[in-house]
Amino acid sequence: MVTTPVGVTDHWDAPKTKTAPFCFKVRIVYERQKICSILVDRLILVYSDESLRAINHNLTSSQVNAVPPTTEEHRIKTDVLQVQPPVNAGPPGLAGGNPFSTGSGLLDAAITTIVGLGMVFVGGIAYVAWYKKNVLDKIELAFAAGYDPALELASHGKVRDPHIPEDVDWDMDGPWTQHLRRKEQDLVDSIVHGAETGHYYMLLGPKGTGKTTMIFDAMQACQAEGVAICDAHPDLEVFRLRLGKAINYEYNEDSQTGLFQRRDPREGGPALDIERAMNKLEKVALKYSRRTGRPLVLILNNVHFFKNDDEGRNMLLQLQQHAESWSASGILTFVFSSDDFWPFFVMRKSASRMHVVSVYDLNFREAMQASIRMRMNTKRKAESPEAFREVISLVGGRMSYLGKAVKAKDMVEQAKLMLSVEKAWLLSQIGLIEDHDDDVMDEQKWSSCSWLLLREFVKMRHEQEREVLEKIAAGEKTEYDLENLPLPKIPYYKCRQIMTRTDFLEDLDRANIIAIDTHHDVTPDSVLVLLAAREVVEEEGFDQVLDNVRDRVDDIESLHRTRELTFKDLQAGDKIKLSVDKGGTLLIEDDSD
Repeated sequence: MVTTPVGVTDHWDAPKTKTAPFCFKVRIVYERQKICSILVDRLILVYSDESLRAINHNLTSSQVNAVPPTTEEHRIKTDVLQVQPPVNAGPPGLAGGNPFSTGSGLLDAAITTIVGLGMVFVGGIAYVAWYKKNVLDKIELAFAAGYDPALELASHGKVRDPHIPEDVDWDMDGPWTQHLRRKEQDLVDSIVHGAETGHYYMLLGPKGTGKTTMIFDAMQACQAEGVAICDAHPDLEVFRLRLGKAINYEYNEDSQTGLFQRRDPREGGPALDIERAMNKLEKVALKYSRRTGRPLVLILNNVHFFKNDDEGRNMLLQLQQHAESWSASGILTFVFSSDDFWPFFVMRKSASRMHVVSVYDLNFREAMQASIRMRMNTKRKAESPEAFREVISLVGGRMSYLGKAVKAKDMVEQAKLMLSVEKAWLLSQIGLIEDHDDDVMDEQKWSSCSWLLLREFVKMRHEQEREVLEKIAAGEKTEYDLENLPLPKIPYYKCRQIMTRTDFLEDLDRANIIAIDTHHDVTPDSVLVLLAAREVVEEEGFDQVLDNVRDRVDDIESLHRTRELTFKDLQAGDKIKLSVDKGGTLLIEDDSD
C-alpha cells in the first residue's frame, strides 16, 4: 500500500479569485525505497496576472514551510515546478493577454469566424474576377500574330525554292512562280485577312481541290493574325476539345473554384460547353473589333465530318446562329469548309448572310502549270509536255491526284496505277452481284442504282467527245478543247429519276463517287472516277449484268411481298372456298381435289 508522505498534499490550495479559474493535472509517482519524484505531464492554466503571482507565492511558501521527513527512505525529492504563462498571455494588464479580446471567449470565437469567412469571401471574389479576365486574355492571345498550332503543323518542313531550275524550259505565259495561285485565292485572302464583313462563307468542293491549302496560304500571309482554324469531328466531345485548343479556352477545367461548385459544369454535354466558348469569344471579338476596326475570323474545316443526324445538324445550326449574328454586327466572320453537299443543304434553310465559294478542279492549262511546278519541287528530272498531258488526261485537274502522280519517279506509270486502284476501289464499293442472296438485296439495290447514274455519265462523255471531234473536223475547235472537256453534269432532279431512288445521292456524295455543287448539278467526283466507271461500263456484257441484278432485286422484293397459304388435313373431295370482297361479294369455288 502506497501512503502519502508527510508534508505532501494531493492537491494545491490555489487562491480562489474571480478573475480567471485555472486547472492542472499532476501525476505523482512514489518510490518506496529511495526517492519519490513528482512529474508534471501537462499544465494548462487560464488565469489573470494577479492569479499568477498568487500561485507563485503560494508555491514558494509551501516549499519553504514543508518539513522534510526524518527517515531517509521517506525522503521526497521533488522537481521544481515552473509555471509559465500561455502563449497568448500578452502584456500584463490586458484581459486574457490578447489586445483584441473582448473579454468573452464566445464573442471572440464568433468574431474570429466572421472575419475568416469574410476574408475567404473577398478572396474568392477577387479570384473569380481575375480568372474571368484571364480567360478573355488567353482567347485574345489565340488570335494574336505569330504561332498558330494548325498553321505551324501545315507549314512545318516546307521550304520552297523561289528560283526556276536552269534545265527547265518554261514556255507558259507569265513569269515563273513557285506556287500556283488559284483564281479563288484573292477572295480567300480577303476573307481571312478580315477585309470582307457583313457575311459568312462556305467553301464547297470535292476532296482534294485545294480548299484547305488556300486557307493556310492566306493565314501564312498575315501570320495568322486575327484568325483561328479548327477541324470538325463526328464525336462532339472531340470537337469541343479541338475548338478549345483553337481559341485557347479550357472550359473552366483549369479553375480552382470547383470546391464551391455544386454541379459539374460539363453536365450539359459538349453543346453547352461550346455555347460557353462562343459567349466568351463574343466578348473578345467585340473588344478586338473596337481596337482594330476589323473582325476576327474563325474557320471550321471539314464540317461534313459532323454526323448527318439530329446531334450533328443541331451543332451546325448552333454555330450558324452565331455566324449570322456576328456577321451582321461585323465582329467575327465564320468560314465553313465542306467536301460534301449535305451541310450546305442543311444550312441554306436558315441562311440569310451566307455566301458560297465553289472550288472545282483545275482546267487543263492550270493543271499543266501546277504539275510542272510540283515536278520541279521534287528535284526530279524534267519530263516532256506529252508526258504531262498524258498524266492530266488520266487524273484530271485534281490537285491531290496531280501531287501524287508528278512526284513519282515515273509519272505516267503512277497515273495508270492510280486509275487501276480507283477502279478496284469503285468495284469494292458498288460492285454488282448477279445471283445475290436476299441478305444483300439492299446493298445491291444501291449498287445497281449507282451504276445507272454512272452509265449515264459515261454516255454523256461519249456524246461530248463526239461533238468536239465533229467541230474539230469542221475547224471550229482545236485539240486543246478536246483535252479540256468539263465533267458531264446532270441536274439533281434528273438524277433522282434515273436512279429511281431519292435517298442514294447523299450516300454517293459521302463516298466521294459523285459531287454536288451549289447549282444542284451532279457530276462524277473526279476524272479518275469517270475513267474508272468508263472502263467498267465499256466491258462486254455490262448492260446484261446490270439488268440481271435489277431483275434479281425485283424477284426478291416480289417474294417478300408474296404470302403463302397452307391448308392442312385435306381429304379427297374436300372443297376450298376463297372470298374476296371489294365493295361487293365474289365467291370463288375450287372443285379440284
